[in-house]
Amino acid sequence: MTHSNLPQFSNTDQAFQHLSNRELSRAVALFSLLGKPWLVSTGSALAKLALALRIPVGWAVRPTVYAQFCGGESIDDSEGTIAKLAEHGVRTILDYSAEGQTDESDLDHTCSEVLATIQAADGDARHAFAVFKVSGLSSNALLEKVSQSLRGEAELTSEEHAAWERVQARVRTLCEATHQAGGRIMIDAEESWIQDAIDAVAEDMMSDYNRDKVVVFNTVQMYRHDRLAYLKAMAARAQEAGHLAGVKLVRGAYMEKERSRAEERGYPSPIQPDKASSDRDFDAAVDWVLDHLDQVHLVAGSHNEASNLRLCEGMATRGMAPQDSRVSFAQLLGMSDPITFNLAAHGYNVAKYVPYGPIREAIPYLIRRAQENTSVAGQTLRELELLKQEQLRRRASR
Repeated sequence: MTHSNLPQFSNTDQAFQHLSNRELSRAVALFSLLGKPWLVSTGSALAKLALALRIPVGWAVRPTVYAQFCGGESIDDSEGTIAKLAEHGVRTILDYSAEGQTDESDLDHTCSEVLATIQAADGDARHAFAVFKVSGLSSNALLEKVSQSLRGEAELTSEEHAAWERVQARVRTLCEATHQAGGRIMIDAEESWIQDAIDAVAEDMMSDYNRDKVVVFNTVQMYRHDRLAYLKAMAARAQEAGHLAGVKLVRGAYMEKERSRAEERGYPSPIQPDKASSDRDFDAAVDWVLDHLDQVHLVAGSHNEASNLRLCEGMATRGMAPQDSRVSFAQLLGMSDPITFNLAAHGYNVAKYVPYGPIREAIPYLIRRAQENTSVAGQTLRELELLKQEQLRRRASR
């Protein structure tokens, strides 16, 4: 594959052809607002207050940030989004966006909802992966205690042992259902103080379900300075045990939270010293996986144009076809459409995370998306610039 055959992420016609003029205008307005940190900060605080006081906010959220970043309030409600993505060669990763539950009945409900996404994807080629957060199946307090116990820093009580058994049973239910359906499932990464428990259960599931093909993928956040070493160690453990590994590589979503907690509690921050270090390790991890695809399959979860193009180049250099099933790309719904849809047009395996759920339950997710867009100002401005270019192109072609 020559360089001229690689995706051109500045192709706005290809990037936004799935958007009507009205949807394009909404995206321009929304990304303009996301470029103003003070406004995002104020809006996030008000949204949290409204949640706490149980003030109705659907009227304001539904036609704006919810419409941009979520598929719908249910799986059926998300069908229009799934169908539109599929028309343009983009597959779906249904993501139930409720989080922060602690009651056992709520945790069981989340498990049932994720199970429904697996069943919805069964036999439907428009779906690429299922996905879940272990924190949706467990309290954070338990995950933190289990992580401490794995490091030899604490011991679980009998009640905590029983609760952890229930969490593992929920995870196994989801992985078993995915295996039976012939699908693939990703386990999301979370905060460092609960990640050891998540890594442990993810590797346990890989040992059971990745014998003949990769079903279970763990997620590795490369903004942590220890994760390149962890990736290689995880793959080595899998090879030694006689099974395959799956990894979704991301930069990470909890940077400010991680740094603040480390400073407050007086321990070394697990986060890279700067963005360049995160970029370096992300690229090194991608290169390493591309050289070890006989052991590890890859999902690249990145909204960075340079990283996605570099992966395309890496595949081409190694003589790989864009549609090689061992490598997939993923972005979030409503973000980085120039990357997603130009990759799809060139035949790459690419999917959108499509979060869904009741508006009130989705608000914590939406706040993170707004804050994430604000924190990567250059990226948000780039997306806004391309959206405006497409508006001008359409006006000129009338």
